[in-house]
Amino acid sequence: MVEITALWLPILLSAVLVFVASSLIHMVLGYHKADYRQLPNEAKALDALRPLALAPGTYHFPYCGSHKDMKGAEYQEKLKTGPIGLMTVFPNGAPNMVNYLIPWFLYSLVVGVFVAYLTGRTLAPGAHYLAVFRIAGTVAFLGYAMAHTHSSIWKGESWGTTLRFYFDGLIYGMLTAGCFGWLWPKM
Repeated sequence: MVEITALWLPILLSAVLVFVASSLIHMVLGYHKADYRQLPNEAKALDALRPLALAPGTYHFPYCGSHKDMKGAEYQEKLKTGPIGLMTVFPNGAPNMVNYLIPWFLYSLVVGVFVAYLTGRTLAPGAHYLAVFRIAGTVAFLGYAMAHTHSSIWKGESWGTTLRFYFDGLIYGMLTAGCFGWLWPKM
């Protein structure tokens, strides 16, 4: 067994590497551009939404407040005529990337802590690199990739988007696994 405190360096280094890798994936490789599509006649849609002064949040439409109301003729007609969707509204103005990047880095640290916990409880000091790599990589992949599955199941996100996030998670998992394997305490 290896204590989490002995694994602070791979936790920190893996979070830094994942942060850098994710920045490169999103800013240089650009394959996540396919995750979102433009609204047809966007100007008209924005003109229709603007007067509503929507507060930031996630909206489901048509909205139904109870299971009883779901069976009503009015709601059923709304479903038939559509559109049906989810919409996330952000605050107006240019996004402050710091508000996204800091939580992302903290999330990467949390994934690293869970990797350290599970790998440290499973393996002893001096464990072979590949044994550490397998366990750390699996846990990291679960933390980075599998959480996206529910968005395709419940929120209608395309499976292509989810598969791209799985690929990202594989990269992040291997970077994390490499850090833990390399910096694993010796006997």
